[in-house]
Amino acid sequence: MANPIQEIIEKQVLTVAKAMEDKLDDEIASLEKLDEDDLEVLRERRLKQMKKMAEKKKRWMSLGHGEYSEIHSEKDFFSVVKASERVVCHFYRENWPCKVMDKHMSILAKQHIETRFVKIQAEKSPFLAERLKIVVLPTLALIKNTKVDDYVVGFNELGGKDDFSTEDLEERIARAQVIHYEGESSLKPKSTTQVRRTVRQSARSDSDSE
Repeated sequence: MANPIQEIIEKQVLTVAKAMEDKLDDEIASLEKLDEDDLEVLRERRLKQMKKMAEKKKRWMSLGHGEYSEIHSEKDFFSVVKASERVVCHFYRENWPCKVMDKHMSILAKQHIETRFVKIQAEKSPFLAERLKIVVLPTLALIKNTKVDDYVVGFNELGGKDDFSTEDLEERIARAQVIHYEGESSLKPKSTTQVRRTVRQSARSDSDSE
């Protein structure tokens, strides 16, 4: 005797497959309608887009994008934010929470070369710390077009502990539109059985005050 549930599932699968096949047929038909001139225009447009993006990437890399680097003076900070349209700056001190942030920042710097990722020691940058009201460390200043647009202060927005994932931080930075983000993490998606990536499983304090 046939299983009614199995029959329903099979019908749903066939319906979805037919819809996908129809969509593919439509796309093929639209391409077939293009003549050689149309294809050449599309090809030229695509080449221009690729060339423009390659030039952008080359410029970004020349400015230090793609790496997580340290700024050693307040003067250098202003040079960095003037040179790059988007900057994430980690104000840090030599403590565990800031080292946790360093690990995530290093990963994101490689994933988002459109944005400059840097850090500066808060205690050696008193003018900046006062001007930007940096009190809790770590603090990320999210900068667009030379202006600080948002802050990530401590780990409060990341679950309150130091076991947050890089994806959590990526999504938080994306809210300020300081990185290009299409709604899904640029990092490798996690499976339901995969252990969540962390840099430490700990219940230690998420920040400390200056």
